[in-house]
Amino acid sequence: MCLAIPGKIVSIDNNMAIIDYGGVKKKASLMVLPDAVIGDMVIVHAGFAISKISAEDAKKTLETFEMLNKAKAKEISQTSEKADK
Repeated sequence: MCLAIPGKIVSIDNNMAIIDYGGVKKKASLMVLPDAVIGDMVIVHAGFAISKISAEDAKKTLETFEMLNKAKAKEISQTSEKADK
C-alpha cells in the first residue's frame, strides 16, 4: 500500500523539482507534469510528481493524516498503559 502525501513545489531546475513536505524537502521529476510551476501542490509517487492537487484538498489530506497520527499515538499509549498494569 502506498500513501501519497501532498507537497509544495519550491524550486524547479530543468525537469526536476524540489518538493517541500512540511519542512522535509525531496527531489522529484516533473516529466509527467511538465506544466507544473513553483507553488503548485503535487502528489509524488516513486520520485515522479504524478498529479496536481488543490491547496484545499492538500490541507484536508494533511489534516486527515494528522488525525490518524493522533489516533495511533493514543492507541499506542493505551496499549502501553494496559501492559504496565
